[in-house]
Amino acid sequence: MNIVVLLKQTFDTEEKIPLADGQIAADGMKYIINPYDEYALEQAIRTKEELGGKVTVVTAGADRSEEALRTALAMGADEAVRMADIDEDADESVIAAVLSKYLQSISYDLIWAGHFSVDAGGGQVALRTAYRLGIPHVSAIVSFQLQERLVLAERDSEGDTEKVKVQLPALFTAQQGLNEPRYPSLPNIMKAKKKPLTVITPQDLGIPDENLKPKTIVIERKLPASRQTGKRLEGELHEQVKQLIRLLREDQNLQI
Repeated sequence: MNIVVLLKQTFDTEEKIPLADGQIAADGMKYIINPYDEYALEQAIRTKEELGGKVTVVTAGADRSEEALRTALAMGADEAVRMADIDEDADESVIAAVLSKYLQSISYDLIWAGHFSVDAGGGQVALRTAYRLGIPHVSAIVSFQLQERLVLAERDSEGDTEKVKVQLPALFTAQQGLNEPRYPSLPNIMKAKKKPLTVITPQDLGIPDENLKPKTIVIERKLPASRQTGKRLEGELHEQVKQLIRLLREDQNLQI
């Protein structure tokens, strides 16, 4: 069983995110594995422990993302691949193009990814990758069973649950609640240093430069407006309703 986990390194959302000139100031920030990708990785490792095989973690990112790959190796993945020389402004279409091109060059049975990343939150990379590979894609998995080449899964659907059957190969994205990710042990952290970590560029895969141009551009990022003090509406009920309607129309920073 060859299992691939698409992994992303994101900034720690538990810490304050600094902005400078409308962009995230990356210097000094703490980076972690995207939490939803941890659920995906844990499920991949559990499947390998049950059925045997190999788990490969793949990311597209800067040199610092190798720290996340080493953590994944310490958790139980067997090898890691980093797609390098990709512009920091690359959007989901570019990332999916690079990942799918690499995946087309290897053998896989099952692909896992997080439901979405906590930094961008687009949830597009996995779906676009599955489309390019021509394989089924099922998102927001909260329960997973594998019977030979048939997957019996449950997915979160806006608070409800859907049951699905899918033949492998297929791509699944993990939702919170699927499992509880393990912590790397000290012996496994030491072993991870000797596990293979391969760096591949788009040029190695023969991807033309025009396929590396993003289709969307982030112009500016802004922090949420600071919370204001509450406003008390005076008068009779019908007068309060009129005041509320006026505030909703005129005050763009109004928080309810």
